[in-house]
Amino acid sequence: MANPVLTPQKFEQQGASPSAWPGTAMPDTQSGDAGAGLGGRFGTIGADAPASGKTMTVGGTMTATFVLFALILITGTFGWMSVDQVTQEVLNPQTGQVETVNTTSLPSWLFLALIVGLGLGLVTAFVPKIARFTAPIYALAFGAVLGAISAVYNAQWSGIVVQAVAATVAVFGVMFFLYVTRIIKVTKKYVMVVVAATLGIMVMYLGAFVASLFGADIAFWNQPSALGIGISVVIVIVAALNLGLDFAFIEKASEANAPKYMEWYGAFGLTVTMVWLYLEILRLLSLLRQ
Repeated sequence: MANPVLTPQKFEQQGASPSAWPGTAMPDTQSGDAGAGLGGRFGTIGADAPASGKTMTVGGTMTATFVLFALILITGTFGWMSVDQVTQEVLNPQTGQVETVNTTSLPSWLFLALIVGLGLGLVTAFVPKIARFTAPIYALAFGAVLGAISAVYNAQWSGIVVQAVAATVAVFGVMFFLYVTRIIKVTKKYVMVVVAATLGIMVMYLGAFVASLFGADIAFWNQPSALGIGISVVIVIVAALNLGLDFAFIEKASEANAPKYMEWYGAFGLTVTMVWLYLEILRLLSLLRQ
């Protein structure tokens, strides 16, 4: 799913000036750079530090992110091990030959964990103050779901999960490098294009889901065709570009002296994007393997 969490509106709601968000402030008159940059290139944030002196920092946000990833790894292992895979030798009556059939059985709690994860994700997106409590539970629930899904994919295409994890980490590293070196600048145009593309993908997902309720299958991007693979590649690119928005939000919110609890909110938003990116890469690899 796409990431609607780290947005300019959240900046304004938490007491920071919306002009601090990348691409919405006046450009730096000395450098001519209208994009992202260190040292306040987006102008004055306008948010004062809380009286307690405890404010959001980039380091604190990264620590919270590592905690969420560790929780995902723990429950992901449990979800993986909960998937039953049985190999049977079955006689094919049409050919008269014995064939090997692999049967995968998903755990009964998988749907509940998915609902809990999605529910907490939506609540956290609208109530940042509770992110320090809900984000870890979200990571635990979705980690189990990711583990089970990964086991199913790996049962059909051996080694695909390792490839997907490696690709996800590589994309994260490349996007982080491009952001900190300002090769990619999160300008107003960048924000508009990525947000519009993300919303378009969300509408496409929603349309396919509604159609499936009536027995229609319009998810053509799940087919191992040139069109399906092409659309999957575009979705992966959009998911990767969302990382730029996440990095910018975390950096600017830290500079704006956002409240301490926003570290967990920033970590939550980054985790949502990473989960989406991993699932899309996993699906793309499965299409290529077909």
